[in-house]
Amino acid sequence: MKDLMRIKCLISQEIETLLNQQIKKEAHSSSLYLSMASWCNQNGFDYSSDYFTKQSEEERIHQMKLFKYVLDMGGNAISPEITNIKTEFGSFREVFEDALEAEIAITQSFKNIAARCHKEMDFVTMEFLNWFLKEQREEEYKARRALELFDVIGEEGTGRWEIDKHVNKITYSEE
Repeated sequence: MKDLMRIKCLISQEIETLLNQQIKKEAHSSSLYLSMASWCNQNGFDYSSDYFTKQSEEERIHQMKLFKYVLDMGGNAISPEITNIKTEFGSFREVFEDALEAEIAITQSFKNIAARCHKEMDFVTMEFLNWFLKEQREEEYKARRALELFDVIGEEGTGRWEIDKHVNKITYSEE
C-alpha cells in the first residue's frame, strides 16, 4: 500500500523530506521571533517587540503554506517539535544580528530545495518555491535595513530609542 501511496504523491520522497525540514525551520523562526519580541518588550523596545511579533506571524504563515503544499501534493506533512530557542540576547543590536543571520539561513535553505527541484525537474514545486524566494528577498532586505539603523543612528544617548521607533517603518518595494 505504501508504494501505491508514493505513486499518488506528486513530489519525490527527497523533496518531501526537504519541505518537511523547511516546515521545521519556519516553525523555529517563528518561535525565535517570538523570543526576540519578548526580549525587546522586557527591555523597553516596544516598537521592536511589535516588529518581531509580526515577523513571527509571517513565519507561521510560511510554515503553514509549506505544510498545506506537502499535503496537497499527496505527501505526509509533519508538525515539528521546536526546541532550543534562544531567549537571552547580549544587546539590542544582537537581536537584529541574529534576525539577519536567521533570514540568510532560511534563504539558503530555500535555494537548496530549489536546486534539488531543478535536478529532479520538479517544475511544479519550483513554481511554488518562487513565492518564497521572492519573499526572502524582502525579509533579508528588511533585516539588513534594521541592522543598518544601528550604524546610521548610533546607540549613544537616545539612539536605541530612535532605532526602536524606526524599525516598524522599514518597507520593501520591488520598484
